[in-house]
Amino acid sequence: MDFVDSGLYRDITDYAHGTPAWVRHTAEIGTEAGLLVFVALFVAGWWRARHSGTRAFAIAVLAPLATAVAYVCSEVLKSGVTQERPCRAVTDAAPSLAECPPHGDWSFPSNHATIAGASALALVLVRRALVWLTAPLALLMAFSRVFVGVHYPHDVAAGLLLGTVVAFAVVRLGTRPAVRLAEAMRASSASTARWFTGPGPETVAHAVPPYATHRRR
Repeated sequence: MDFVDSGLYRDITDYAHGTPAWVRHTAEIGTEAGLLVFVALFVAGWWRARHSGTRAFAIAVLAPLATAVAYVCSEVLKSGVTQERPCRAVTDAAPSLAECPPHGDWSFPSNHATIAGASALALVLVRRALVWLTAPLALLMAFSRVFVGVHYPHDVAAGLLLGTVVAFAVVRLGTRPAVRLAEAMRASSASTARWFTGPGPETVAHAVPPYATHRRR
């Protein structure tokens, strides 16, 4: 099956070469920087969830695991499709801004886009308000892979779709067993397990003043 959408690829890479140098440089490092942002959000989500209910904590821990599973699925699919990179396959295209990966590092789907899609969806399941940050970041990361010339547009579109579907499935299927495990760890006598899971929701006891029980005669 021919996956090549070289016309749109040429249009984007031609446009990329006409942008200011700082834009090109930002695009080259943007994908990796975006991955670091997602890692930081995973850590922050886990730390915050240590003081949340068991279900919220379980989802926060499953989020990076779901992303890792999506990456593995992407690698398996990539090995089966074996599509050549556009920076090597598309003739008369502008040179890629990033170094073209070696032969055997296949193009479809984009691993970076898969990770971005999975991370964005998983973090939204942790905290819905994050959609305003994670969704635009995932789209920008995916587009940057075409912009720098190492992926076709359909590579990143497929990666985003694959990542979101796999992440949703992993979190959905894994929540119940993860909740049971988290409950066991929070009840464990091992201090490391209790530190990792956190104390859960803090309950504040409101003492009733003694005089409140006395009726005024």
